[in-house]
Amino acid sequence: MILPETGHLLRIYISESDRHEGKPLHEWIIHQAREYGLAGTTVIRGMEGFGAHSRIHHAQLLRLSEDLPIIIEIVDIKEKIEAFLPAIDSAIKEGLATLEPVEIRFYRAGSDNSHCDGDRK
Repeated sequence: MILPETGHLLRIYISESDRHEGKPLHEWIIHQAREYGLAGTTVIRGMEGFGAHSRIHHAQLLRLSEDLPIIIEIVDIKEKIEAFLPAIDSAIKEGLATLEPVEIRFYRAGSDNSHCDGDRK
């Protein structure tokens, strides 16, 4: 897949304990993003944070929390992300989503980059 030089980054902030259709919400969102053919998705587990309720969630040395912040980042063109948002909107009961323009420098898969636009000038 070739991406243009400018795309958008969708960043979704949820909690690790959030669920949808019997599975962790972040896993469900990742599968939805793949079904929508989005270019790439990453889930990041935060060490500490708070949200709308101002309750701090953090990992302690002796006990790992099961309710840590989760950030899901999705990069693609704005039109594909805008088409994807309604598919996940009702599944996110609490959270935050941001959308920002990004400059895409390269997008590569595997060792054979002949199908990628890695030599832009």
